[in-house]
Amino acid sequence: MSEYSTTSVLLGVPMQKGAGARMRALGRAELTLLVRNRTALVTALLMPLLMVAAGYSVSQDIEEDLAEGGLSVGVTVASGGLVMVLLLVVYGNLTAAYAARREERVLKRLRTGELYDAEILAGVALPSVLLALVQCALLVTVTAVLMADSVPEQPLPLALGVLLGCALMAVAAAATAAFTRNAESAQITAIPMFMVSVVPSYLPLELMPDALANVMRLMPLTPSLELVRGGWSGGLDGTELLRALGLALVWTALAVFAVRRWFRWEPRQ
Repeated sequence: MSEYSTTSVLLGVPMQKGAGARMRALGRAELTLLVRNRTALVTALLMPLLMVAAGYSVSQDIEEDLAEGGLSVGVTVASGGLVMVLLLVVYGNLTAAYAARREERVLKRLRTGELYDAEILAGVALPSVLLALVQCALLVTVTAVLMADSVPEQPLPLALGVLLGCALMAVAAAATAAFTRNAESAQITAIPMFMVSVVPSYLPLELMPDALANVMRLMPLTPSLELVRGGWSGGLDGTELLRALGLALVWTALAVFAVRRWFRWEPRQ
């Protein structure tokens, strides 16, 4: 999509009074761009399904080990699928979107209008976050229907895990975009987050050596994953809940700091 067409879509939307109305207007424009971008749309809709299928194949091979750790194949695959939705639909897509809008000078032009900086970032993220939440809800529902032993026993921690994960991945995408030259480079700069998140998604911490499990437990998306799995199995006690919530909030605060410190609003030279 050309710079002119992108700019005309995002800047041609009349802004309204109120932060919520302004973000919704920007979000609708960003959704239009997402629908027009076939590569981004296919990645957001189909890649999570492919990763769930791959995770199911892997989990079947270690089904006995999962049972010893108190997990079923359904819970492992579905929770790993939720993490993949957060990574692909929110983090990967938004890293590319922020970098592209910056290089097209869209972000710079939006700052000259009524929108505040936080509203611009939130408005761009809105379609991806909503799409991810819909996919997560469908994944939970399908898993619960198809696998009787995979009905969430504690829905609140599960929902908290998904919501905190969405928030963290949206802010982390903005932070990563600060070091991303363009939309194509997002495939490279997003790799570290994918690598440290995929491993615990389909290989539960209970099956890892203690040293590796302790490291993986501190990774950005692991707290959300633990909340999701704990909510599904009902085995999350108060201490574990507070630890996961605290760590998720710490990572989110660090990501916010990184955005405030390094995010670029003008094209990289």
